[in-house]
Amino acid sequence: MVYVCHYDSPLGGITLSCNGEALTGLWFDGQKYFGDSLPDSYEEKYLPVFGQTVRWLDVYFGGKAPDFTPPLFLDTTPFRKIVWEIMLTIPFGKTMTYGEIARETARRMGLPRMSAQAVGGAVGHNSVSLVIPCHRVVGENGSLTGYAGGIEKKIKLLLPEAVSGQSEAMIKIPIPPMEQDKIAVQGVAIRLSALAGLSGTISHTFDDQGGTQ
Repeated sequence: MVYVCHYDSPLGGITLSCNGEALTGLWFDGQKYFGDSLPDSYEEKYLPVFGQTVRWLDVYFGGKAPDFTPPLFLDTTPFRKIVWEIMLTIPFGKTMTYGEIARETARRMGLPRMSAQAVGGAVGHNSVSLVIPCHRVVGENGSLTGYAGGIEKKIKLLLPEAVSGQSEAMIKIPIPPMEQDKIAVQGVAIRLSALAGLSGTISHTFDDQGGTQ
């Protein structure tokens, strides 16, 4: 049986799912691929694993790095599971590129190389957002890339981590173009012509077969 509950975050509603013992899903309401791992029938019930996850979210949205991870059950393909497990290693306030994840994925699978595009598809289909921090994955040159919860949310998630982590690399976000603010974020170099237009260095993520999403 699958169970769900809801959490009100500063960035909007979040839906959680579990199998009774471990967290199986965490989505911003209305995001791309919302509830893609949910069965047709499920029950709304508050269980201990949801309590653990809510504590994790309270710490995270309080601007701190949680020192624990709720139990997870990654119900996905072997390839995506490897990519998600790699994302779990990205520390609070840090980032990793698709290329870096692709190289580590290839190493774990015993392959000479792995497509960053295929990795992008696995990142985009992450069913446990935030806890598995796909928002910390950036383009090879540090550019901001597609995020299932939306680019604006990705920025709002990265900036508090940067402040808390006292990171050093530079994020550059013109809002508007004549009043650009520079904010430090480890490993990220973002240049947007305007948040409303979402242009500049934003690129697409890819599905597991290399197609754009």
